[in-house]
Amino acid sequence: MQPITLSKSQARRIILEAAGLARQAQFGTGMEAVYRLIDHLGFVQLDTNYVIERAHHHVMAARVPDYKPEWLTELSEEGRIFEYFTSDAGYLPMHDFRFSLPIKDTFATQRKPPTKPEFQLMKQVLDRVEREGPLMVGDFENDRPEASSGWWDWRPAKVALEQLYLNGQLMISRTKAFHKVYDLPPADVDQTIPKPEEFARYVIRRTLGALGIAHAKEMVWRARRVKGNLVKKELEKMVEAGEIRTVVVEGLKSAALYMLPEQKTEIELSGDAFILSPFDILNVFRHRLRDFFDFDYQIECFVPAAKRKYGYFSLPVLIGETFVARMDAKADRKQKVLIVHNLHFEPVELKAPSIEKIITALKAFVQFNQCRDIVFKRSNHEAYLHAISKGFY
Repeated sequence: MQPITLSKSQARRIILEAAGLARQAQFGTGMEAVYRLIDHLGFVQLDTNYVIERAHHHVMAARVPDYKPEWLTELSEEGRIFEYFTSDAGYLPMHDFRFSLPIKDTFATQRKPPTKPEFQLMKQVLDRVEREGPLMVGDFENDRPEASSGWWDWRPAKVALEQLYLNGQLMISRTKAFHKVYDLPPADVDQTIPKPEEFARYVIRRTLGALGIAHAKEMVWRARRVKGNLVKKELEKMVEAGEIRTVVVEGLKSAALYMLPEQKTEIELSGDAFILSPFDILNVFRHRLRDFFDFDYQIECFVPAAKRKYGYFSLPVLIGETFVARMDAKADRKQKVLIVHNLHFEPVELKAPSIEKIITALKAFVQFNQCRDIVFKRSNHEAYLHAISKGFY
C-alpha cells in the first residue's frame, strides 16, 4: 500500500484531534467525558508536582470544561479506571487491565529478588490487606530502623507495599489529599496474560489512537518496560497486511511515520485556546513539537535555575494548530492568586480575537486552580500583556 501524503497542517490537525484538542469539550462534559477521554487516550500521565494543580487533573480540565478533580477518584472507586505504569505512572481504563500484566511481570522477574526478610515482610503486608481491606502506609507501625536521611529513604513497610503494587499483587487508589491506598485487584477483572504479539499490537494501536501520527520509537517508548517487546516486528507485519498506513508529511524529513487506516485526514479545528500541562500527551515528546509544530519546548523544573529560559514550570499555550506562548505560573493557594511569573509569547502575530481566547482560557485556568485573581510579573511582549491584563481589570 502506498504511503499517504499529508501537508504539515493536516498532520497537526490529526495529532490535535487524537489528543482531544481539536475543540472545547471534544469528549463532552461531566464525569462520563472524563472516562471517554481516558478510554480514548488509553493512558493519562500522573504527576505529583503541585506548583499548579497536578498534571492529570490539568489534562482533564483542558478538555472537559466542567471538570472536577474528585471525578478521577469516583471513576477509580467504581472500578472503571486504575492507576499503573506504561512508560510512566498514570490512569488507564480498567478493560485494559490485562495489558498491564506484562509490565507487572517485568517488575516481578527482572528486579533483584527480595531477601528472605523482605519476602517475609511482603507476605505479612499482603496478609494484612487480605484480612483488613484497603490500607495506607500510616496503617503500619513505623518500622524504620533509623531516622530518614532523604526523600526516597522509605521505611520497610512502604517499600513492601510499593513492591507488591509493582508486581501486581496490590493496586492503588488515591485519597483527596493524593495519598496512596493499597488494595487487592478486583476479583472480576480479566487477568489473562496477553501473548507478546498481542501485547505489541495493543501498544501500537493505543499509541496511534492517542498520537494520531507516530514514529516507531514512540510506540516502543510506551512498551519500554517490557524487555524484548515485539513492537517493531509486529508493526512491520501490520503495515504489510494493511492494518497500519505509512505516512509522508510534506517538508518533514524524519524516520517512517504511521497512522491507523481509519484515521480521517480532514479535520476542522475550532481555534480555541488551550493552556496545557508539560505532561500532556501532546507535549511529552519534544521532537514531535519541533517537527510538527515548529515549537522548541522543554519543561525547566529539571533544569538548574541559572540555565532556565522561561521559568520553572512553563505551560504551553495553544490556539488552533499554533503554539503562541508559554506561561510560567504558580498557584498561591493561601492568597487564592495565580501568579504568572513569565508570559512569553512566540514570534507570531496575535490579533484581538486570539487575545480574547487567551483571556477566556486564563479565566478558566484561574478557577481551575481554585484562585480568584491573577497577577502578571513579566512578559516579552508588553502590548499583548497589557491587552490581556485589561481583560481582568
